[in-house]
Amino acid sequence: MSTAASPATDGNPLLQGPRLPPFKHLSASHVQPAITSLCATLIATCTAHEAALEALADPTYDTVVEPLNQAFTPLGWAWGVVNHLCGVADSPELRQAREAVQGEVVRTQLRVAQSPAIYRALTRLREAPAFRALDSAHTRIVLAMIRDAELSGVALQDEARTRFQNLTLELDQLTTRFQQNLLDAGKAFALVLTKADQVAGLPQAALAMAARMAKAADPLASGDPAVGPWRITLDIPSYQPFMEHAQSTTLRERLYRAFITRASHDETDNAPLVERILTIRREKALLLGRASHADVSLAAKMAPSVAAIDALFDELTAAARPHAQSEFSELTAFARSTSGQGDLELRPWDVPYWAERLREERYAYRDQDVRPYFALEHVLSGLFALAEKLFSIRVQADDSMAEVWDESVRFFTVRALNGTGLAAFYLDPYSRPSNKRGGAWMDVCMDRSRKPDGSLRLPVAYIICNQTPPNGDTPSLMTFREVETLFHEFGHALQHMLTTVEVAEAAGINNIEWDAVELPSQFMENWCFHWPTIQALAQHYQTKEPLPEELFNRIKAARTYRAGAMVLRQVALSKLDLELHHTYRPGDADGALAVQRRVMLAHALLPPLTEDRLLCSFSHIFAGGYSAGYYSYKWAEVLSADAFGAFEEAGLDDAVALGRTGMRFRSTVLAAGGSRHPLEVFRDFRGREPSVKPLLRQLGMA
Repeated sequence: MSTAASPATDGNPLLQGPRLPPFKHLSASHVQPAITSLCATLIATCTAHEAALEALADPTYDTVVEPLNQAFTPLGWAWGVVNHLCGVADSPELRQAREAVQGEVVRTQLRVAQSPAIYRALTRLREAPAFRALDSAHTRIVLAMIRDAELSGVALQDEARTRFQNLTLELDQLTTRFQQNLLDAGKAFALVLTKADQVAGLPQAALAMAARMAKAADPLASGDPAVGPWRITLDIPSYQPFMEHAQSTTLRERLYRAFITRASHDETDNAPLVERILTIRREKALLLGRASHADVSLAAKMAPSVAAIDALFDELTAAARPHAQSEFSELTAFARSTSGQGDLELRPWDVPYWAERLREERYAYRDQDVRPYFALEHVLSGLFALAEKLFSIRVQADDSMAEVWDESVRFFTVRALNGTGLAAFYLDPYSRPSNKRGGAWMDVCMDRSRKPDGSLRLPVAYIICNQTPPNGDTPSLMTFREVETLFHEFGHALQHMLTTVEVAEAAGINNIEWDAVELPSQFMENWCFHWPTIQALAQHYQTKEPLPEELFNRIKAARTYRAGAMVLRQVALSKLDLELHHTYRPGDADGALAVQRRVMLAHALLPPLTEDRLLCSFSHIFAGGYSAGYYSYKWAEVLSADAFGAFEEAGLDDAVALGRTGMRFRSTVLAAGGSRHPLEVFRDFRGREPSVKPLLRQLGMA
């Protein structure tokens, strides 16, 4: 993102309204004037709308809701662009510009959400004859707006209302600072290694990346992976290979300790923010008359209660714990036998290393054996071929259509097989630790909706990954897990792009209960274990030889490797999230970190280190929208495994049956968006209630 002002030929780009963002012409200097202007316009429009509503005799959707939606659209689009850039093209100038208007945006949103006049009109509409004539999408939008107004404190008066507003503003600032601290803490740490024995065991791809990162930090470094120096960071594409392959126990320990204490030191310490965020969330819940933040969170989710979530996780824990204990005993025995140390006690930094050695021996493949077959461009071709086979869509690169925020970003269009345009998406595939946050995600650029002139606005998505970049003539070579991640995020994008709903507020992923939104993404991961799909996307980047089927079978067999441990880890994180947001009382003498230690210890096979500060980097629940909702991953995984079961029953080798089932999936799960309750949509697709049994079978636990 440029930080210099662009030629003012078209005015401020953020004031142009929903369209493909002109990233090349955007600067940090545009943010404050645009957002300030849009906030003022929204308040003025809503004030006028309130006056009209008071005089309205017969409320309808078009007179109550539609003007609000139209009023919100310009600010929602512009603020979305700003937040997107903060995640993928961070800079001091952009941070400062965003922070300058952050409070104004929050106050504007609350001003509208807490409007008694709008709330009264919505509740009158709910009781009016016109409401009964609405379709499911419009009905759910109205009910969601009423719910959200109530959860925004519309009923609060005087001091309570002011207190709620101030807490909301502070919370937004704290969650932003939490993410910034995590990004800064990651950039501040690196292992710079200069001796060959320090990087012994690392695969060639990891060495090349480490050498390239060293040269980026120090232009005088050689950049030669055989010579060094090598720079290892806390970014996952750098951290994970080192933990899994580096032979130096001492260096693995040093890196591990740095990783588990990220953002817990000095000016980037998130620990005080954690306590304050939890305090604010609890106080806001109490102001709303709710017992906890979890109660507020679950008001907009599928799960009916914390007790229902606990019941699911108790079932998963009972199935997973014996497997996890057996896995750990087996791993310990293997490490002792292989190392010749009969009394070896595994430490946390040993587990990834020995788990990778056991996986290599048992399934006879390493990530470096697989990477050459998964060049990004070929993986994309295979992924798009699958989408065409299942959903009758065609994805094509069209980079000339859109401006991008980094030269590595791609732009694709999605069309029906008859050529009709359906959607588009940006793909930002590579890790950039200097200005891009870690992880992978899908976000919304534009929603499918009808414009004021009646024409159709097509949906556009952002797909963000953090895999290893190309190196010279070597393309980006992906681990199998990175292939799964790409499929996962593409699944989110499919739900956003293939919606048939034409009301933005219920189109795509909008208005879908949060614990159902992972269904399409996790569903898509299953195709990574489907041989015809892999045949279409796995090809050696040099020899053009296909991935050997025997190697694929070993990868598939490894799918349930250490599944027990992984389930226990997910259960622990979900339980930790719920306890912090449901039963924990901020200000307790031991603090949130004591809750972390107790919950993780109850589910871990190795006790966590005393200095473990997981919460300081748990951005999902403190900066990413998953507060009292981290359980959603497993909740939705039950749905996704069951949904994939329909394809298995149809016959995974029957192209006609797959296409027929795929179109049924598209016309229900992908098309309905938030226009209907996800359980109803699932029943339409599957013909029955969801079952946990397919997931347990998939994990090798049933």
